Amino acid sequence: MRPYLIAAAILAASASCASFGARAATCSADLEGNDMMKYSLTNIDVPKSCANFTINLKHTGKLAKTVMGHNVVIGKTADMAGIDSDGMKAGAPADYVKAGDARVVAHSKLIGGGESTSVSFPVAKIASGGPYAFFCSFPGHSTLMKGTLTVK
Repeated sequence: MRPYLIAAAILAASASCASFGARAATCSADLEGNDMMKYSLTNIDVPKSCANFTINLKHTGKLAKTVMGHNVVIGKTADMAGIDSDGMKAGAPADYVKAGDARVVAHSKLIGGGESTSVSFPVAKIASGGPYAFFCSFPGHSTLMKGTLTVK
């Protein structure tokens, strides 16, 4: 085989592999929360081809979780206010999420500045019946720290 044909075959194979990698679903998202009560994302696209999806939350601020704690809670947008209200009653020891709340699809633990956590959930739980939201249930944070989950 001629050298230029070998090079062309290698390039074609490389392009095919790169194209496959670009089409592969990413079943996680990185989300940051800061001391200004802001998330880094307002929408997270969840590929319907994923069986499970993970949100990796990093608190990029410096304040302690007792002062400026953040978590991520997933539920229907219509249930957000109720989940948030019941979470405040549950308090910090429960990560501001009412134990056994059927409206909550999933939630992370509460973290402070410099800490990280993750939460995973089955995509089937948000595939229908939405729209769905993610938000921080630390008291007063959900007004600013919220976004949508869109299954695509």
